[in-house]
Amino acid sequence: MSKLYIPQGYTAPLPNYELQRAIAFIKDSFQTNLSNALNLRRVSAPLFVDGGSGLNDDLNGVERPVAFDIPDVGVNGQVVHSLAKWKRLALKRYGFHEGKGLYTDMNAIRRDEEVDNIHSIYVDQWDWEKIISREDRNVNYLKSSVRAIVGAVCETSEALNVAFPSLRGKLDREVFFITTQELEDLYPDLTPSERETEICRQHHTVFLMQIGKTLKSGKKHDGRAPDYDDWDLNGDILMWNPVLERSFEISSMGIRVDEESLDRQLTLAGCDHRRELPFHKMLLNSELPLTMGGGIGQSRLCMLMLGTCHIGEVQASLWDQETMDSCENAGITLL
Repeated sequence: MSKLYIPQGYTAPLPNYELQRAIAFIKDSFQTNLSNALNLRRVSAPLFVDGGSGLNDDLNGVERPVAFDIPDVGVNGQVVHSLAKWKRLALKRYGFHEGKGLYTDMNAIRRDEEVDNIHSIYVDQWDWEKIISREDRNVNYLKSSVRAIVGAVCETSEALNVAFPSLRGKLDREVFFITTQELEDLYPDLTPSERETEICRQHHTVFLMQIGKTLKSGKKHDGRAPDYDDWDLNGDILMWNPVLERSFEISSMGIRVDEESLDRQLTLAGCDHRRELPFHKMLLNSELPLTMGGGIGQSRLCMLMLGTCHIGEVQASLWDQETMDSCENAGITLL
């Protein structure tokens, strides 16, 4: 069933040809701003990985990867959900050093995604990862990195408004930091999604921290795989979306697990069997660098900066017939 929402009186922000120019402007500008802000260099990345390597992002542990056999190589390939684990191994293999990092264009398929205005089975994001010192594994370093990313987002948005004067979107640089437990304490009777919308309605740009932990209510705000983010040192960058009148996640990120936090989180998540996978063995044996990283949605950023109401206006994917008919009737072009 379609979960489409079309705001009353909505019209596309730009003609289709100009919209494509604006999307290219955003992508070209933001990756430059991001790499300058975090000292990152672009690298090439895989579309698929060996299904037995443990490198694919397991998301919440229930989503099925798109898998296929490769007879001539003798392995089963998996189209990536994201590159959360692959990036950490790449930093070691590509010879990066402390204080430097990588970013890449990540294209993924999430076949079990529930599609709506902001979700698609096709995922495009800038995946980034950076080597840090053990002393940098703290909340203050996490917050400073969040502020740098938000600054890169706002600089891109401001430049876009100059290049396309009919666009007047304004993003808030000041970041409000709050943990999932503090948010639950603030709005105990709301769902996690409703809590995010209320806090973004008040503060516009929010970093919601400590995602994946079980809260006092006995529930989790949201799921996180146990083997990439440290659940004490991670979070989501949320921004207020005035077109959809809701919170809008543009990035999931965090300081990655070290040996101790991986050991603890695998046990808490009931995933001890992963200890035998090549990637996890390397982590537990201290053979991989300490890192932080995340993903920043390319289509999400385009939606936010351009003011579109549906992700299909800025990326090409597949949609149910009801969504396609409703958008056509509303004059909305899905790519």
